[in-house]
Amino acid sequence: MSPDRQEVTQLLQQWRAGDDQALDQLMPIVYQELRRLASRCLRAERPGHTLRATALVHEAYLRLMDADIGWQDRAHFYAVAARVVRRILVEYARSHGRQKRGGGEIPIPLDEAVLVGPEASSTVLDLDEALQRLSALDERKSDIIQLLFFGGLTYDETAAALNISPATVHRELKLAKAWLHRELSQSEA
Repeated sequence: MSPDRQEVTQLLQQWRAGDDQALDQLMPIVYQELRRLASRCLRAERPGHTLRATALVHEAYLRLMDADIGWQDRAHFYAVAARVVRRILVEYARSHGRQKRGGGEIPIPLDEAVLVGPEASSTVLDLDEALQRLSALDERKSDIIQLLFFGGLTYDETAAALNISPATVHRELKLAKAWLHRELSQSEA
């Protein structure tokens, strides 16, 4: 584990134990990582989009700091952050009353390089609905997608967060992506 990763884990544990100074030290470290994740999610957003990475980070950060969670380690923190970012993006898309299926927009493939693109509002809603259906069938596959794409965790970090091997993450990711592709393709028809 790199020194930064160890430091985040140690600071989370100190904060959980009641050390408020640990939170002050933790904030700049996780803020930069959350900012990177938010930028990645919004990088290919359509022109004129009103949600900015800074606003996404601030909202996620506030929700994370207000959460009454016994942080275990860095991977656990970013796993929860992934869920929070996903919720914020879905709430944002819903609040802006986008057409549910994108009004003939070009679909965005789900892969490591692109999660959110120019048609993000409807895509995020469709993806959220599909992830909810996947979670009902196989929660672990849904968690893997969420941690990798919304949380920006690596395969190893995702494996650690879910207490499985990286090979299992890779195998289940393939199945989850195939299932999501089928679901999202059917919903467009």
